[in-house]
Amino acid sequence: MKSEITSVLLVGVGGQGVLLASEITARAALAVGYTVKTNEVHGMAQRGGSVTAHVRYGEEVFSPLVPMGEASVLGSLEEVEPIRYHNLLKPGGLAVVSAQRIIPTTVSTGQATYPADAKDRLKRVFPNLVYFDAVEEARSLGNPQAANLVILGAMSTALTLPADAWKESIGACVKPKFLELNLRAFARGRELA
Repeated sequence: MKSEITSVLLVGVGGQGVLLASEITARAALAVGYTVKTNEVHGMAQRGGSVTAHVRYGEEVFSPLVPMGEASVLGSLEEVEPIRYHNLLKPGGLAVVSAQRIIPTTVSTGQATYPADAKDRLKRVFPNLVYFDAVEEARSLGNPQAANLVILGAMSTALTLPADAWKESIGACVKPKFLELNLRAFARGRELA
């Protein structure tokens, strides 16, 4: 129903392709005729810092920020990043999380520890969880950098945007020489969900 607002949250760290995934999502919603608002936070992204992208679409959208408890889907390219944002996912919302661990500076310098039980924590926080190693899935297709499209493909199963809108959007956002790989990565993510 077009009058409802759909909220999507993507998280990860700098260099993982969170911003490309959000652009593809926004363009897919635009292709269907929705109003779209986006917001990206990538202050320390170049240094491996946290990156978040909010995408909201519907007939009428006023704010780009996902309100507490309203995200239909949360996708993460890093294993523990989504725990920080669990309160934005609505009850029953889908969390798609890659098993990839990126060790932050605070852990590598001994100021903090990376949780050894990350997967168990994710299962407790997200009752509707799809968890797999997106980097390995993308590597099996020929390029580990397509992990963001694997995650996005899995996320797309919880959204009502049609397949042709996703394909059109991916084609508009990636270089032609990488189009086929990214389409396969997206399709693989849909299979894994």
